[in-house]
Amino acid sequence: MALRSGRAEAGLIIHEGQLTYAQSGFTKIIDLGEWWKERTGLPLPLGGNILRRDIPRDIQHDLTAMLTETFTLGHSPDPDDAFMFYAMAANKIDLRGYRFEHRLEDIQTLNERAMRGELHISAVSIHACAYVGDKYLLLPCGASMGDGYGPLVIEKDRTPVRAVGSTSRSANTEPAYAEGYGVAGIEHRAPNEGARSRLRDRVIAVPGTMTSAFLALQLYLGEFKYIVVPFDEIFAAVRNGRADAGLIIHEGQLTYAHSGFTKIIDLGRWWKDRTGLPLPLGGNVLRKDIPREIQSDLAAILRESIEFGLNHRAEAVQHSMPYARGMGSDLASKFIGMYVNEFTRDYGEVGREAIRRFLGEARERGYIDREILIEFVK
Repeated sequence: MALRSGRAEAGLIIHEGQLTYAQSGFTKIIDLGEWWKERTGLPLPLGGNILRRDIPRDIQHDLTAMLTETFTLGHSPDPDDAFMFYAMAANKIDLRGYRFEHRLEDIQTLNERAMRGELHISAVSIHACAYVGDKYLLLPCGASMGDGYGPLVIEKDRTPVRAVGSTSRSANTEPAYAEGYGVAGIEHRAPNEGARSRLRDRVIAVPGTMTSAFLALQLYLGEFKYIVVPFDEIFAAVRNGRADAGLIIHEGQLTYAHSGFTKIIDLGRWWKDRTGLPLPLGGNVLRKDIPREIQSDLAAILRESIEFGLNHRAEAVQHSMPYARGMGSDLASKFIGMYVNEFTRDYGEVGREAIRRFLGEARERGYIDREILIEFVK
């Protein structure tokens, strides 16, 4: 009205007028949110909610719960995660009045988001836990552990070795790595020298450097050359020659032979033979700034969701099928059974010792560059 009547020559618009101004006969001069983002790289803070300081702390917690009752929940679009979170997604259990926004992203992306503290609850690699302990607590349920099985290194069936250069550091010249290639590792020692010798001069496609599979490969192989490839494109990278071998996670552990590849090493089997422990691959974390009472609620909800899936297996597997990437229900059920098990219900002392050993060895050998702080939700 002020513009139409001539009382003002321009107007500062908030609320729904940001969407309806053109229909109302006006044109935009500047979007201040876009300007601020371009200038600072940050969102423009417009509003928030506050509490009076004199409100008792326990009531503050209750009110905070009401104001933050929607929690972001990150997990990967895989059948085992879909199985675990089925009861929460389908409202099969008591959610205590909370709502959850499910954010489905690959595990490397979730690891990176956790390092920035972006999500309230998230699936992460155990490797990433070494880097997010200042922001997150590890939930005591929701583990993905390979007990005598785990990520695989595969190659094309009957493919001759392609020369990729020496990794020796004894000469005065550095090896000539192709542009875009990374180099991982410090040393190598493992009992299976046959498998290791096949990988020593290979380029390996990996699903991300913050994955537990990558850290396990470092512990097994030591120094190696790699390229980072989305996990669902690793078979293609090996098939088309971008890489000589691939580090396989998720359902590829069951389908690699059918896809025309052979296994070089099962890192879960190697770890079990060497330590007697399961290989800790993934877990779920909860942001530390969530009030303790709500942390307990959220931990209980996740545990009940896992229990519901295990107690209603056929129903939960069916829910997981859209994420099975071509697997039939029998194969999907087998894969889910590999990674949703007793360790998923609770790490227990064996699971916790597996984490300590896995991250501790990585720290000792220089693959993790900081002191490790792992705290569980109580």
